[in-house]
Amino acid sequence: MIRVLIVDDSIFIRTILKDFLSKSPDIEVVGTVSDGVEALSLIDDLKPDVMTLDIEMPRMTGIDLLRKMPDLSHRPKVLMLSSLTSKDASHTRTALALGADDFMLKPQEIFRVRGIQEELVAKILHLIHIGPAVKQDVSSRGLARRLLIFGSSAGGLQQLDLILSTISPDLDAAVVITQHMPEGFTAALADRFNRICPLPVKESESGCILNAGEVVISRSGVHSIVSTFLTRDGHSGGKIVHSTAPPVHAVRPAIDVTFSTAAKIFGGRTLAVILSGMGNDCGDGAAAVKAAGGQVFACSEEDCLVYGMARSAMKKNSVDRVVPLRRIPDEVQRAITAMEG
Repeated sequence: MIRVLIVDDSIFIRTILKDFLSKSPDIEVVGTVSDGVEALSLIDDLKPDVMTLDIEMPRMTGIDLLRKMPDLSHRPKVLMLSSLTSKDASHTRTALALGADDFMLKPQEIFRVRGIQEELVAKILHLIHIGPAVKQDVSSRGLARRLLIFGSSAGGLQQLDLILSTISPDLDAAVVITQHMPEGFTAALADRFNRICPLPVKESESGCILNAGEVVISRSGVHSIVSTFLTRDGHSGGKIVHSTAPPVHAVRPAIDVTFSTAAKIFGGRTLAVILSGMGNDCGDGAAAVKAAGGQVFACSEEDCLVYGMARSAMKKNSVDRVVPLRRIPDEVQRAITAMEG
């Protein structure tokens, strides 16, 4: 049984989170408190395995509590609850730097809070099983000749956790992940993934080079276009260029933009993987990858919270294989290894 302590200054949030978690047979809520001072006084006694932690609270904020936690004898895993604001995005990144283990976006509208139940339970169950990664030295691999691209939206973050924590450290490809997220939060997401992935993970910068064995998270608020460049010795390589062109499918970054431009540069050396997500983003991009000679995998429907993105690619006959979530790391390694070039 996973013991959880809920820390939030809103009695409504505390009540509804307790209600959500109490419905899981694997979770026991051992306490609910309204600020960091109360939490600090109870952690050693209650010994929670996981603590959900709000950021803005009276008397002691979540950030201040994290600064004091090294003095405690018991150290639970910490799941930050962030509102969808740029200030909270900055605080979330600070929290991860101070030792928080993961974060979750909390809807600003009260009526939307019930929509986070499945994600909340999944994150807590997941936190118990994932630890820090042993980093692989990739400094000598050089420019990527192969490209692995992921498209992910609602329900995809837990899938990416599993995939990135178990991905082969010998992967001979650059990895680009385009995840639908509010602006400002992909830097914190990259920091989070960098802890659990054996390969280095960073948020994209315009002009960043795509190197083998490195993972890039497309920055929220801009499209990530895969482009090409020539080195001084005449070799070609791939890079990310940011674009402020209008949103596609009402999102920016759009997966279609990343997939379609990647196909033009890497052609048959492209492997696209579609994870959980609603809407049609992915369909045109998957078709472009397929037309360029690349491959497209879709995560199996039973492993996805929503299946709209994968279905949009299937309607265009652009999915080569449907793969169960836990097999994706091994299957992409096989596919990348078999690529020519």
